[in-house]
Amino acid sequence: MIAATAIAVSVFVAFQVASELMDRKLQDTAEDQLRADARVLATDAESAGLAQVPLRPYPGSGRLVRVILPDGSTRTPAGQPALPPVSGDARRVAQGVSADLMESIGGTEGYLVYTLRAGDGAVQVASLADDTPINEFGFGMLLIGLLCVAGGALVGRTVARTALAPIDRLTAAAVRVARTRDLDADIPDEGGGEIRRLIRSINDMLAALRDSRRAQRLLAEDAAHELKTPLTSLRLNVELLIRLDRRGTLDSALPAESRTRLLNDLGAQVAELSTLAAELTDLARGDVSDENTELLDLADVVVAAATRARSRVPDIEAALDVTSVWVSGRPAALQRAVLNLVDNAGKWSPADQPVQVRLRAEGASAVLEVDDAGPGIDAADVPRVFDRFYRADSARALPGSGLGLSIVQRVVDAHGGRVTVARSARGGALLRVDLPSATPAVTS
Repeated sequence: MIAATAIAVSVFVAFQVASELMDRKLQDTAEDQLRADARVLATDAESAGLAQVPLRPYPGSGRLVRVILPDGSTRTPAGQPALPPVSGDARRVAQGVSADLMESIGGTEGYLVYTLRAGDGAVQVASLADDTPINEFGFGMLLIGLLCVAGGALVGRTVARTALAPIDRLTAAAVRVARTRDLDADIPDEGGGEIRRLIRSINDMLAALRDSRRAQRLLAEDAAHELKTPLTSLRLNVELLIRLDRRGTLDSALPAESRTRLLNDLGAQVAELSTLAAELTDLARGDVSDENTELLDLADVVVAAATRARSRVPDIEAALDVTSVWVSGRPAALQRAVLNLVDNAGKWSPADQPVQVRLRAEGASAVLEVDDAGPGIDAADVPRVFDRFYRADSARALPGSGLGLSIVQRVVDAHGGRVTVARSARGGALLRVDLPSATPAVTS
């Protein structure tokens, strides 16, 4: 039924287009013939005069002639059928306002009339519209269309049963996956051609969904593990304060120094939870940011990130050696990545050794290097240093979630760059970021 309908619609559209083209072609041919006849008549009229030019009818051709005299009256050949009255536009041609005019007049008669300026008046040649060729063409197309619809319905019914069998099996398999939520069961690779490609595409989609579900599960498990320790510590400290307050022994049991230390611990734990929650949100969102990409000076981003790092952790000292390098990127995401690099280096650098931050242009890249004077990263830890929640054994006593460098790598990857780790000349870790540089905007 669908195939028959499609064929019928196709035939109808083809008929409409072909009819329009044929009608346009016949119209053009008729207009060209009228112009040629009018030019011959105008030449004769200019030689003999409008009042004396002989007017010859065109027997059997369907063309009619008329002369418009300067006083507005008309002449027509004897025995010729009367033409519709002269239109106002045609009179303007006779008066010399226009050179010529092609118009359709006469209402149901359907005359196509061409008026051409000649001498002090004008000549007109007209033809009666003939729809016979169009009607015959339409009848022929109708017969062809009916035959095509009947044949298409018969053939389509037979072909559809065979062609849709793999689709039915594919639909059943997809419904089974949706009902059982079993993403591990691939759809059997049956059929051929487009059906096989469709099945493979669906299986690829199922594989991607499996990977996504696995990543979500790992993220949830890792997040629960990382949140457990700070939440437990925070709960114990709060419960201690509540218990002492209920007993009325808060002031006596906790001297001012101990109370200050406990409150500082609570503040640090809350800050750690806030940072971890922000990092988890950033990772779970999946994209780098909703902000637009813009042309920016990476030096400004580095300076702003170093300033934020010092405001968050006053003990961090960053020595900047930056030059102006333009890149195309997202300012907030890049600043977050640089901030994580500086924070990570600040945890390892001794108090008397600043974190060194260098930015320079190198070929077609913007190169950012952050190094510390700490113990460096063990060779065994290098392959996993950018994994989410990964923390080396030597870093477990330090604050942090193990998400900072993972976020750095994701931001850098989203900007078409790469981040690597090596040992710095000072013996610590050297993290290097390469980003594609851009040409700064020229302001006039």
